Amino acid sequence: MSNGVSEILDRLESFYGKQEPCWPVDPYLFLVWWHCGYPASDAACSKGWEALTKEVGVSLLEILAAPPAKLARALKPGGMVPEIRAMRLQEIAARMQDELGSDLRAALVGPIAQVRKILKKFPNIADPGADRILLFGEIGPVAAVPSNCPHVLVRIQHGQERENYGVTYREAQAAIESEVPEKFDARTRAYLLLKRHGQDLCKRTKPKCPECPLQSCCAFFAGKYRGRSAPA
Repeated sequence: MSNGVSEILDRLESFYGKQEPCWPVDPYLFLVWWHCGYPASDAACSKGWEALTKEVGVSLLEILAAPPAKLARALKPGGMVPEIRAMRLQEIAARMQDELGSDLRAALVGPIAQVRKILKKFPNIADPGADRILLFGEIGPVAAVPSNCPHVLVRIQHGQERENYGVTYREAQAAIESEVPEKFDARTRAYLLLKRHGQDLCKRTKPKCPECPLQSCCAFFAGKYRGRSAPA
């Protein structure tokens, strides 16, 4: 088996099954969900989201009207620093209302570079988060890479990832750009499968290589460490 992206994704889908996002795909609601947990993870954000939805609500007006202490209590199930996350949510809601006419999606039009710049003005949104919003919000079929595991595709195709996160992210992004059709369904599928594999087996440290369905085509498993030592 070759290690082309298409074949890698087919093998992962055969192993894990079809994947669906566990986060809201609307751009504004994703920003809220992202601040519902810290450290941010699917599990933490989902816990905070569930509590916030039940105790306060997630609409712009509900978040703006909520007393900060009540907002922080609602966010506490999502993890650490709920008071700071509450403040961030009200900053987001205020910016939406004051600068974007209370409609983030309507503001995300024009060249992708311009849209990305708007998104990166929000707290805790860098390029990976902006790419995720653009892709899953169906604003632009960009080559988004899961922020917590950009190493997955790089390891499979080339071997040990680089020490620099940005370099690894760009390597993975380049592979998706060149080998995955520039369509929303194809690139969301790639994102979700690579994310699942990075969370379950191809972990940043202590990867579970003996359980991996990609052993036969993985450069990392074949011992290509590109001048670095294998992760512990």
